Amino acid sequence: MFAVIKTGGKQYRVAADDVITVDKIDAEAGASVTFPVLMLAGQTTAIGAPVVEGASVVGEVVEQTRGDKVIAFKKRRRQNSRRKRGFRADLTVVRITEISGLGETVKAEPKPESAPAA
Repeated sequence: MFAVIKTGGKQYRVAADDVITVDKIDAEAGASVTFPVLMLAGQTTAIGAPVVEGASVVGEVVEQTRGDKVIAFKKRRRQNSRRKRGFRADLTVVRITEISGLGETVKAEPKPESAPAA
Protein backbone atom coordinates (compact mmCIF):
# COMPACT_ATOMS: atom_id res chain seq x y z
CA MET A 1 0.00 0.00 0.00
CA PHE A 2 1.25 3.48 -0.83
CA ALA A 3 -0.03 7.03 -0.62
CA VAL A 4 0.62 10.41 -2.20
CA ILE A 5 0.92 13.14 0.41
CA LYS A 6 1.35 16.89 0.21
CA THR A 7 3.61 18.99 2.41
CA GLY A 8 5.54 22.18 1.80
CA GLY A 9 3.83 22.72 -1.56
CA LYS A 10 5.27 19.45 -2.91
CA GLN A 11 3.86 15.97 -3.35
CA TYR A 12 5.57 12.76 -2.25
CA ARG A 13 4.82 9.08 -2.94
CA VAL A 14 5.34 7.20 0.33
CA ALA A 15 4.98 3.69 1.71
CA ALA A 16 5.29 2.40 5.26
CA ASP A 17 8.83 2.63 6.67
CA ASP A 18 10.01 5.13 3.99
CA VAL A 19 12.35 7.93 5.05
CA ILE A 20 11.75 11.20 3.20
CA THR A 21 13.27 14.67 3.38
CA VAL A 22 10.73 17.50 3.26
CA ASP A 23 10.71 21.26 3.78
CA LYS A 24 10.98 22.29 7.41
CA ILE A 25 8.18 21.21 9.75
CA ASP A 26 8.04 22.82 13.19
CA ALA A 27 8.35 19.68 15.33
CA GLU A 28 10.98 18.22 17.61
CA ALA A 29 12.83 14.98 16.80
CA GLY A 30 10.68 12.03 17.84
CA ALA A 31 7.42 13.95 17.42
CA SER A 32 4.57 12.53 15.35
CA VAL A 33 3.17 14.43 12.35
CA THR A 34 0.13 13.74 10.16
CA PHE A 35 -0.03 14.53 6.45
CA PRO A 36 -3.04 15.09 4.15
CA VAL A 37 -3.53 12.22 1.68
CA LEU A 38 -4.14 13.10 -1.99
CA MET A 39 -4.22 9.52 -3.26
CA LEU A 40 -4.28 6.11 -1.62
CA ALA A 41 -3.52 2.86 -3.43
CA GLY A 42 -3.67 -0.67 -2.09
CA GLN A 43 -6.11 -3.40 -3.09
CA THR A 44 -8.31 -0.52 -4.25
CA THR A 45 -7.39 3.01 -5.27
CA ALA A 46 -8.90 6.25 -3.99
CA ILE A 47 -8.17 9.66 -5.46
CA GLY A 48 -9.12 12.65 -3.36
CA ALA A 49 -10.83 15.83 -4.40
CA PRO A 50 -8.60 17.37 -3.03
CA VAL A 51 -7.96 14.91 -0.15
CA VAL A 52 -9.13 11.36 0.57
CA GLU A 53 -11.63 11.47 3.44
CA GLY A 54 -10.82 9.18 6.35
CA ALA A 55 -7.27 8.47 5.16
CA SER A 56 -4.16 9.52 7.03
CA VAL A 57 -0.40 9.14 6.87
CA VAL A 58 1.50 9.40 10.14
CA GLY A 59 5.23 10.01 10.30
CA GLU A 60 7.88 10.39 12.98
CA VAL A 61 10.37 13.26 12.80
CA VAL A 62 13.87 11.78 12.70
CA GLU A 63 15.90 15.00 12.64
CA GLN A 64 16.04 18.64 11.59
CA THR A 65 18.82 19.30 9.09
CA ARG A 66 19.94 21.67 6.34
CA GLY A 67 20.34 21.02 2.64
CA ASP A 68 23.35 21.54 0.42
CA LYS A 69 24.43 25.08 -0.33
CA VAL A 70 23.07 26.47 -3.58
CA ILE A 71 25.03 29.31 -5.20
CA ALA A 72 23.25 31.85 -7.41
CA PHE A 73 25.91 33.70 -9.38
CA LYS A 74 25.10 36.33 -11.99
CA LYS A 75 27.66 38.15 -14.09
CA ARG A 76 27.31 40.75 -16.80
CA ARG A 77 30.37 40.65 -18.99
CA ARG A 78 32.53 43.73 -19.51
CA GLN A 79 30.53 45.76 -16.98
CA ASN A 80 32.29 44.80 -13.74
CA SER A 81 28.90 43.63 -12.46
CA ARG A 82 28.67 40.48 -10.37
CA ARG A 83 26.23 39.14 -7.79
CA LYS A 84 26.78 36.06 -5.67
CA ARG A 85 24.18 34.73 -3.26
CA GLY A 86 24.17 31.52 -1.27
CA PHE A 87 21.22 29.60 0.15
CA ARG A 88 20.76 26.53 2.36
CA ALA A 89 17.27 25.15 2.85
CA ASP A 90 16.06 24.04 6.27
CA LEU A 91 14.83 20.43 5.97
CA THR A 92 13.11 17.82 8.10
CA VAL A 93 13.77 14.09 7.81
CA VAL A 94 10.58 12.08 8.40
CA ARG A 95 10.07 8.30 8.72
CA ILE A 96 6.60 7.12 7.65
CA THR A 97 5.18 4.93 10.42
CA GLU A 98 1.56 4.30 9.42
CA ILE A 99 -0.75 4.57 6.40
CA SER A 100 -4.45 4.05 7.01
CA GLY A 101 -7.59 4.36 4.95
CA LEU A 102 -10.04 2.37 2.80
CA GLY A 103 -10.45 -0.09 5.66
CA GLU A 104 -6.75 -0.99 5.59
CA THR A 105 -3.90 -0.03 7.90
CA VAL A 106 -0.22 -0.60 7.21
CA LYS A 107 2.29 0.01 9.99
CA ALA A 108 6.06 0.14 9.76
CA GLU A 109 8.04 -2.59 11.48
CA PRO A 110 9.47 -1.34 14.80
CA LYS A 111 13.19 -0.73 14.66
CA PRO A 112 15.10 -3.21 16.88
CA GLU A 113 17.30 -1.65 19.51
CA SER A 114 20.97 -2.03 18.72
CA ALA A 115 22.37 -4.86 20.83
CA PRO A 116 25.71 -4.32 22.54
CA ALA A 117 28.64 -6.11 20.97
CA ALA A 118 29.42 -9.43 22.68
